[in-house]
Amino acid sequence: MTAASGAKVRISGLRKQFAVRGRAFDALAPVDLAVRAGEFVAIVGPSGCGKTTLLRILAGLERASGGEFVVERERSSERPLNAMVFQEQSIFPWMSVVDNVAFGLKARGVGKRQRRAAVLPMIQTVGLSGFEDALPHQLSGGMKQRVSLARAFVMDPEVLLMDEPFASLDEQTKLVLQAELLRIWEGTHKTVLYVTHSIDEALVLSDRIVVLSARPGRILDTIDVSGLFTRPRDLETVRASPHYGELFARIWHHLRGAAVAVAS
Repeated sequence: MTAASGAKVRISGLRKQFAVRGRAFDALAPVDLAVRAGEFVAIVGPSGCGKTTLLRILAGLERASGGEFVVERERSSERPLNAMVFQEQSIFPWMSVVDNVAFGLKARGVGKRQRRAAVLPMIQTVGLSGFEDALPHQLSGGMKQRVSLARAFVMDPEVLLMDEPFASLDEQTKLVLQAELLRIWEGTHKTVLYVTHSIDEALVLSDRIVVLSARPGRILDTIDVSGLFTRPRDLETVRASPHYGELFARIWHHLRGAAVAVAS
């Protein structure tokens, strides 16, 4: 399959079916989506709609039941296809911050000197200077997620996959890390697929929002917000925009309908 011009990721007819106690059920209906190079796409939808399943398929952690996807590599690129940041804290408790951030590079066979040259600036970028040798139990939840961000970005992946990375954090820390993520993203222009339950978070972070239905997840709506909210962007400026109320209501209309469908 050939990706459309300008598309970094092209998903075609992707679906997932699980077997539970001998019975099959559809978790993800056929999904078609093209993501442009450097685009930040947020995926929202009700619990159980297949958002995480979609990311796990793209990350190679799940096998699709049908359809396909392609990631257009840059010519002669040796970068990994993707890196994933999970909702739960996924850093290794016995490793220092430096070793956690360097883990993927080490697994790729990058030498110690090269790893350190790449890792130390990234640790500084995510605001953890002075904590290079700290162990995870010495870090706050927000700091642990900064380690996860650094580990993903230092890999320089073609595509960054993020599964509700800030969902478990308090509101203040979440807002700070959203700003940090945008600052790093604006400096790297990574292609990002970002799963969230929060409409506000999707509006603050993304260029485009994809709304999924209740299980089996299918695309209900795709909303381009890149021309409505200028960057740099934060929650205050988004909520002050005349577009905010209309967009929030449009997305909530879909999510409320999906929630009612699940409950009925």
